[in-house]
Amino acid sequence: MTALAHETPWGFAPEPSGQEVPRPDLDEVLWQAWEAMELPEGFHAEIIEGFIEVSPTGCYAHSQIANKLRRAADRYLADGPYAGHQDTNVVHDRKVWIPDVIIALEDFEAQDVIEHGVGVKASAVEVAVEVVSPGHNSITRDRVRKRRAYARAGIPVYVLVDDHDLRGIVTVFTSPMPDKGDYAAEHRVPYGTDITIPEGPAKGFVIDETITGPPRGDR
Repeated sequence: MTALAHETPWGFAPEPSGQEVPRPDLDEVLWQAWEAMELPEGFHAEIIEGFIEVSPTGCYAHSQIANKLRRAADRYLADGPYAGHQDTNVVHDRKVWIPDVIIALEDFEAQDVIEHGVGVKASAVEVAVEVVSPGHNSITRDRVRKRRAYARAGIPVYVLVDDHDLRGIVTVFTSPMPDKGDYAAEHRVPYGTDITIPEGPAKGFVIDETITGPPRGDR
């Protein structure tokens, strides 16, 4: 389910007196609407490219991969200050995303926590991970819209675990280009082939078959 923003021109609204008063821009309106939302259990809302998108939480297979990845990341990062997090609102310029897993400081710095504690700044996120859910809109969101969004926010590493690409593909995107909304480098491997985070605090962390499971045809 998706709640779409009503895109209309903004800037100044005419008053009966002929004077113009500032009107909040679309990002601010969406932010205020998002903060006021009360969703039923099992749903979450994100602000992605000018829309508030309401989605159900992941199915069992989706959650299983995300949980395994976060636990494996925690084991790998156990001797340092970084950790895996789930169900965390990541905010950048009044945009809001909820990656399936992020890698960031275990205890966020005060300046990285958004007002009222509603989320953390994207600048504090070292790795964002999405496990693709079934359905055209979910697939497009993770493969295209979130890839652009995370690149624009400058998140250094984006990991896409895609059960719906061929027999299963893991892609690691690096070198964000915020002005282009894309990553300069990507490395794709099929399920069953190890892939390693190449940089940052999780450098050397391996995503393998113990996390993704075997290629779909081998299950």
